[in-house]
Amino acid sequence: MENFLHISATIFGVMIGSFLNALIYRLPLGINIALPRSSCPKCKHVICWYENIPLLSFIFLKGRCSKCCSKISFMYPFIEFLTGLFAFFIAPTSPEPMAFFTFFFFLSTFSAFLVHFIVDLKHQILPDSINIYLAVLFFVTAFVTKPWTHWLIGFAIGLGFPLLVSWIFYLLKGQIGLGGGDIKLFAVLGIYLGPIAIMQNIFLSCFIGALVGIIMIATKRLKKENPIPFGPFIIIIASLQIFCESWFNQLMSYIP
Repeated sequence: MENFLHISATIFGVMIGSFLNALIYRLPLGINIALPRSSCPKCKHVICWYENIPLLSFIFLKGRCSKCCSKISFMYPFIEFLTGLFAFFIAPTSPEPMAFFTFFFFLSTFSAFLVHFIVDLKHQILPDSINIYLAVLFFVTAFVTKPWTHWLIGFAIGLGFPLLVSWIFYLLKGQIGLGGGDIKLFAVLGIYLGPIAIMQNIFLSCFIGALVGIIMIATKRLKKENPIPFGPFIIIIASLQIFCESWFNQLMSYIP
């Protein structure tokens, strides 16, 4: 049974990865995620069902469009493989409902984080639709498993503190310090993480983001006036907090 659950979870994860590819491509362009059917971005050839089988079609087509032979980005099979691999490691080990709920929660969170991460790197936006999905997922989970003070205060801090900092930065510099998507993501994460953990996320993500920015400017890989996507730093810390909770908490205990 356990082997069957792992295999099924992996296949399901690969299929979810294929859907994530569509989200990553379509959401920033404002294209409906269901229609029209997927097509080659170069020649607009409508992709047949047998050309759209996760992982296998990329191998069968040798990484090229069947019509115009333009290269298919390696990012597509990579995301499918990565999502399938994550699903394999978190696969339920028993057919109990709680095991399936835990699997669904972690896979959903990972998928939303992955979409946010890549879209923000490529387009410097965090789609509202993904933030809304995470908000619903985190609220349902926190409402059932946490006291109301946990998710309510966490949400208030996640929304209010970055908003206040961004407003003060704007008054002092005349520039927007944090994008609206970043502030919304902090608020959404606060629902699940609670007041203490969201403050840890805010400070750590800001610290790492500033450190990376300084290094990139010092090495002339980034101009001082050019912003860098901040969402990935938030997501990296949140991933450690959610997927590696015990390790992260132990690490935080060493920090005075």
